[in-house]
Amino acid sequence: MSDNRLPLEWIAASLRRERTRKGLSLSELAKRAGIAKSTLSQLEGASGNPSVETLWALGVALGVPFSALVEPPASSVQVIRAGQGPTVASEKADYAATLLSASPPGARRDIYHLRAEPGAVRESEPHIPGSVEHLVVCEGRVKAGPRGEEVELDPGDYLTYRGDVPHSYEALVPGTSFVLVMQHV
Repeated sequence: MSDNRLPLEWIAASLRRERTRKGLSLSELAKRAGIAKSTLSQLEGASGNPSVETLWALGVALGVPFSALVEPPASSVQVIRAGQGPTVASEKADYAATLLSASPPGARRDIYHLRAEPGAVRESEPHIPGSVEHLVVCEGRVKAGPRGEEVELDPGDYLTYRGDVPHSYEALVPGTSFVLVMQHV
């Protein structure tokens, strides 16, 4: 996997912006997200190494989509070449999410290109209420869906399900990749 880490300044600015909008202290947001206050302080100070799990927990605690915390500054034309783009890795599975398009005002959807390798299941906690996920497999095989309702998918297969319930993704073969569209209400 290439090292396309997110610039920490994006995350820091987004966290401060969203926390301020909600009128929350560092302590209160850390408590709601179930993370250490020192971790949140480091992230807002543009240091540390945030995982997918930490950023999702913060997004849920703030009531904002994951993309609101990792989206790059806006540009009139944006091209993301294969293997490039703002990428965040999981600390619990060989899984990485690359944001392709954040939801513009009014559209309420985000698009990701995901890469996963066999060996560990990527468990995802519920996203903000009303979230729906749409998944299309590009390469390999993936087992995905709400807990207890996972489905095995091949290239070209499409799956949709509620994203506001616990769900998971598991690569069944090496080199698995898929596109995930998150729809928010």
